[in-house]
Amino acid sequence: MDGADFTLEGLIHDLSNVFQTIQESAELLASDPKWKRLSGTLERSVARGRRIAGSIAESSRPPAELASIASSAIEFAQDYLQCIRAREVSFTQDIDPGFRLTGNPAAWERVLVNLLLNAAQAGAASVRIRAANRVIVIEDDGTGIAADVLPRIFEPHVSTKSARSGLGLSIVRSLAAKNGASVKAENRRRGAAFTIELS
Repeated sequence: MDGADFTLEGLIHDLSNVFQTIQESAELLASDPKWKRLSGTLERSVARGRRIAGSIAESSRPPAELASIASSAIEFAQDYLQCIRAREVSFTQDIDPGFRLTGNPAAWERVLVNLLLNAAQAGAASVRIRAANRVIVIEDDGTGIAADVLPRIFEPHVSTKSARSGLGLSIVRSLAAKNGASVKAENRRRGAAFTIELS
């Protein structure tokens, strides 16, 4: 084992300890009905963190069901929006049965989470994930993308909101490319659509 592997192994081990502490805290909170919802949110966040950490260490992965990844992404987005007391957003999915993704499942989940939260932050009341024929589309009914921002929307620190870091969509493009896909953005009659094309 080389130094890089040892460092990665140590990092994953330390993260596991962090996740275990949060998990135990969530279990304690679950005993009080007042904190049961927060407990569930913490437990799902721990599960997501463990999936991400585990996927980093995996050298080969079988294709993963998009429907399952999308469900996890939607669940996380809902938890996040609830925690920050944002308005409720309706998330739906229309995915062809058997649609599978090659590459890193945790990375794909990050892609979807970033796109779902981006739509919510753009004022969307509803967001839909469609997938068929090697194409995934995330479409919303939000405010859309300003014409001067659209050509640069995937560049780091480009954002329609000054309070945001502008990194979410840059991360989306980077992760999609690492997993053999391209992504583009466009405005709809109402809202925006992000299209991911798999190779």
